[in-house]
Amino acid sequence: MADILIVEDDKDLNAAYKVILENEKHRVKTVYNGEEALKLLKTYQPDLILLDLLMPIMGGLELLEKYNLKSHPKVKVLIFTNMENSPEVTKAYNLGATRCIIKSWTAPQNLAKVVKDTLNNKVLSRT
Repeated sequence: MADILIVEDDKDLNAAYKVILENEKHRVKTVYNGEEALKLLKTYQPDLILLDLLMPIMGGLELLEKYNLKSHPKVKVLIFTNMENSPEVTKAYNLGATRCIIKSWTAPQNLAKVVKDTLNNKVLSRT
């Protein structure tokens, strides 16, 4: 069981991810943009952030720049995007993202496994 923050502007996806992860007994909080996430992260340190890159108000990259993952080494960031092989994904890794998953390639029922693998360090961790 882990504390997970979902940062996703699509309300339907946000709600679906929350249900899937709560069914796995995770404690889940949700927000709809990076600005809301940054405010919440002042008082809340999740084990994992499920982060979309393209969002209104503040996107995922700007959130990563402002949150500074080096100051929060236990927080893992799972980028969930449709931007395969983009400079934005490379930049997210450079800012400390743990893993990137392409939304259109990941069936909702597989989300729980991806999250579990990320939490259990079954992916390369950031340096």
